[in-house]
Amino acid sequence: MSKAFTREPDDPQQDEFEPEAELPQGVKNYITPAGYARMKAELKQLLDVERPEVVGIVHWAASNGDRSENGDYIYGKKRLREIDRRIRFLIKRMEIAEVVDSKGQEQDRVFFGATVTVSDSAGAGRSVSIVGMDEVDPARGRVSWISPIARALLKARAGDTVTLRTPSGVEELEVEEIRYVDLP
Repeated sequence: MSKAFTREPDDPQQDEFEPEAELPQGVKNYITPAGYARMKAELKQLLDVERPEVVGIVHWAASNGDRSENGDYIYGKKRLREIDRRIRFLIKRMEIAEVVDSKGQEQDRVFFGATVTVSDSAGAGRSVSIVGMDEVDPARGRVSWISPIARALLKARAGDTVTLRTPSGVEELEVEEIRYVDLP
């Protein structure tokens, strides 16, 4: 296929698959200290290790001559764009992040950074940790502070029953335990 028939983005800095760095209007980008440290470590890894390796590969591949059919060059440039896009995203998010340390927080109520154990009406228990939007990991029980379950739990105390409204209906949850621990 000729390059004449491929579409190039209007802005070479903006890729059509770039993750949206903007937050909803009026929402702050709260983050735990551990989450901020993870973002900072990922940025350092990308800048100090991965990007220089890929630049070296692309430089070597470019020196081989014909770039139009050079897989190392083509895929290296693609990977370089992905790395640069992730670096821009991380920098933007870290600039607007508000680190919230839950140490010294009231321990008997649910606030940002809390790990809460709840049980439903059937007695099934689960734990959720209320974290920032950049730290969400449902498999590990980490939910955003703006998620429905976090909003239902905020300011609750152990022993309280909260109402969780979801698309599948209304569910009553009993708050069993509130802990403030450092999340790895």
